[in-house]
Amino acid sequence: MKTRLNDNPLRAKTALVLPGGGARGAFQVGVLKAIAELLPKGTPNPFGVISGTSAGAVNSVVLASKARRFKLAIAELERVWGAFRCHHVYRTDHWTMLKSSAHWMTALALGGLLVGMPRSLLDNSPLRSLLSRNVRFPRIAHAIDNGWVEALAVTAAGYGSARSIAFFEAAEQHGEWSRTRRHGKATRINLDHVMASVAVPMVFPPVRIGAEYFGDGAMRQATPLSPAVHLGADRILVIGIRDEKLVEPSSDPREPDPFPSFAQIAGYMLDTLFMDGLYSDLERLTRVNQLLDSVPDGQDRGRFSSMRPIDTMLIVPSEDLREVASRYQQELPFAIRMLLRGVGGKSSGESRLLSFLLFERAYTEELIRLGYRDAMQVKDELLAFATGEPVPRLFAPDWIKRDLSPLKV
Repeated sequence: MKTRLNDNPLRAKTALVLPGGGARGAFQVGVLKAIAELLPKGTPNPFGVISGTSAGAVNSVVLASKARRFKLAIAELERVWGAFRCHHVYRTDHWTMLKSSAHWMTALALGGLLVGMPRSLLDNSPLRSLLSRNVRFPRIAHAIDNGWVEALAVTAAGYGSARSIAFFEAAEQHGEWSRTRRHGKATRINLDHVMASVAVPMVFPPVRIGAEYFGDGAMRQATPLSPAVHLGADRILVIGIRDEKLVEPSSDPREPDPFPSFAQIAGYMLDTLFMDGLYSDLERLTRVNQLLDSVPDGQDRGRFSSMRPIDTMLIVPSEDLREVASRYQQELPFAIRMLLRGVGGKSSGESRLLSFLLFERAYTEELIRLGYRDAMQVKDELLAFATGEPVPRLFAPDWIKRDLSPLKV
């Protein structure tokens, strides 16, 4: 007899949301490893809806394609992330880096004449080859047909339409949706959708799907929780990739902050791209929950009758991943280190960019261990959330809950 997600129709539908974050995505694998250990042996995928963006999209398609055997899927993710080298994701050989640098300099000097404008800073064709070998995309439909997962969403940003498109593969009852600058499109998820979702602007090349070119799904994704909500989630587990303590700028005009390097600005942009939309969306969801919970039981909600409160659990790193990355900087290939040094100098600000690009096993293994430890710190709450047991409306680190406390404006 097959074990299915929907054997109990009263069970809450739990969604897993995996934001982007480049090499930081290894932290998500550690959290998922903890969940796999907490669940009984033989348990299939516990998430009815899986939604991923950028690096989170990679993890999402692996989970959906192996939904029947959740622990096996996590073991596969750990094997790949734990053995990562930068050359598995983008080309790092000296000749390629030399050609890329020369192409950029010549194109900028000549305005694109003679050589044409380059498509991206790095060539991520090795990642396409890696995913092509390791992900069996037809198995996603098989998992949906057998009830091991109900829906998978992969988000990318259309350069032509300037819209955030959530490509989703789901059971028949789920229809498409359209909102301002965002759209849910039913399709069969394939490798192009994933490569489009990971195409960080300027860093990796855009990918054509149909007649339009797409880039990293975090662009224009002002509401990263939206695909999971549209696909019917009653509760959402989000595995984020940032927990940085705020650093106040210098108040002494005689000792101003140093001028930001290109690497510091680029890292700041990636950080904003991958995470700021999530916190804004989480704030909106919290306010909607507060509004709905303020209506007494049994009383008509009026025009809000079609809305439902959604429980949310957020797990983020307990350590600053910039500091973790700085400990492994020497693991980067020499050509990439020189590139970062060229755009960042000796500024400490390059650590943020480094934390996204450091696809080296020493660093990714450390992040997997960190994700596992952080998840095990809240193992009881995490297991209850994954198995549909009663949970708080919001479970998150204290600093996030303080920011989202009721009536804050």
